[in-house]
Amino acid sequence: MSYAKVLCVGLVGVTGHLVEVEADLAAGLPAVVISGLPDTALHEARDRVRAAVVNSGQRWPNRRITLNLLPATLPKFGSAFDLAIAAALLGGSGELPLLPLEGVVVLGELGLDGTVRPVRGVLPMVAAAAQAGIARVIVPVGNAAEAAVIPGVRVRAVDNLHRLVAFVRDGTPLIEPPADIPEPLAGGPDLADVAGQQMGRRALEVAAAGGHHVALLGPPGAGKTMLAERLPSILPELDDDAALEVTALHSVAGLLPPGGRLLRRPPFQAPHHTASVPSLVGGGSGLARPGAVSLAHRGVLFLDEAPEFSKGALEALRQPLEHGRIQLSRSGGGTVYPARTQLVLAANPCPCAKPAGDAHCECSPLVRRRYLGRLSGPLLDRIDVQVRLMPVRAAELMATDGDVEPSATVAARVAAARQAAASRWAGLGRRLNAEVEGPHLRRPPWRLPARVTVELRGRLDSGSLSARGFDRVIRMAWTIADLDGRDRPDQDDVREALQLRTGEAT
Repeated sequence: MSYAKVLCVGLVGVTGHLVEVEADLAAGLPAVVISGLPDTALHEARDRVRAAVVNSGQRWPNRRITLNLLPATLPKFGSAFDLAIAAALLGGSGELPLLPLEGVVVLGELGLDGTVRPVRGVLPMVAAAAQAGIARVIVPVGNAAEAAVIPGVRVRAVDNLHRLVAFVRDGTPLIEPPADIPEPLAGGPDLADVAGQQMGRRALEVAAAGGHHVALLGPPGAGKTMLAERLPSILPELDDDAALEVTALHSVAGLLPPGGRLLRRPPFQAPHHTASVPSLVGGGSGLARPGAVSLAHRGVLFLDEAPEFSKGALEALRQPLEHGRIQLSRSGGGTVYPARTQLVLAANPCPCAKPAGDAHCECSPLVRRRYLGRLSGPLLDRIDVQVRLMPVRAAELMATDGDVEPSATVAARVAAARQAAASRWAGLGRRLNAEVEGPHLRRPPWRLPARVTVELRGRLDSGSLSARGFDRVIRMAWTIADLDGRDRPDQDDVREALQLRTGEAT
């Protein structure tokens, strides 16, 4: 009987777990048995590994082979275990001395010809290895740049099984990851392109500074989509921790762009209105994959023509909007994905998409109410900023570029406001006003004087504003004060926040 062990990493959602791939070769009828809660892709690994080993010029052991993936209670998904299985199997058969792989994590999928193919989720896998104290990893050459992002880990790459065998047997050097080349700054949509809509621009600035959700209501051509698409241009770049979170989610989803760099720009997701519930919040067979709300983590989720989305899809967003994460349970297991995103809804006033009151509008008042009624009260109650945009006037449309602020100018104010908020809430472990829990805002030392909140308390007592809405207005008031450079909100800040909340601003 022969035994060998190689380290690998398994993913559950975006959380990595160190996995020991054990190979036991015993006398008996030739067979390959895989244990340790493997999924279908792992069950098929025995055929891929056998073909890869033979086609790489290695001898396949005609013995009873038992492969076990520890811990056995952790579900294992995907094909990233192929290379580790092949190494453990060759080590157990005596073909390879596995001392060079001791304390090394091995990742990669094998093709039938022995090539090592890139896999999804390498970034969170290498991060998990680093947290477990592993200092060396071997990854597919297509994932080398992505894996090299994690500090403190020595990354080497292989393009085929033969190269790994030569390294273990003869010390042949592996492939170095490519040098990190700074990504050129790419131009994008700019706020200077938006004609008029001062109220919409102000709403966008407040939303960006405080991390608030936005609903833009108005006729077609008013600039709802243009404003939403330009929100990322006034958001600060992601810091290291946020960039790792966002990049890991895109790695798991297989959506990382070539080059494997950290994603520094806030992501922007704009699913079509026919999107299903799983595509929005996550889903799929086995273990659920991240949906648009998680892929927009630390960025913007834009739902254009929001009333056209299915009711189930819209209502499924309520929990992640409130808690900043989405918990998914499927037959293959449960997982939690981060989902701290800024939601932007855009909606026309009616199905015919003509301004309300226009002589050519084909919709009755009842039809208009029913159309906007598809956005339920509980969902809208979680939207901080709700503004109604008016049609653009000819003078605003023909204004010169010098009359409007570009994104860079607004982004500077947003960054300063976010810095002020982060300093204020550091003791609570929060960075944005939208993240601060309501009880903290209603207690000393952050409780606002009664004279400042008198109108707000009147709305709450009359029932025209919910308790959740009360807290959200207070949060926006703090954001407005931060943008204006004041250390505490005054009555005007609360009044403006209330107008942005109720859509009563003109």
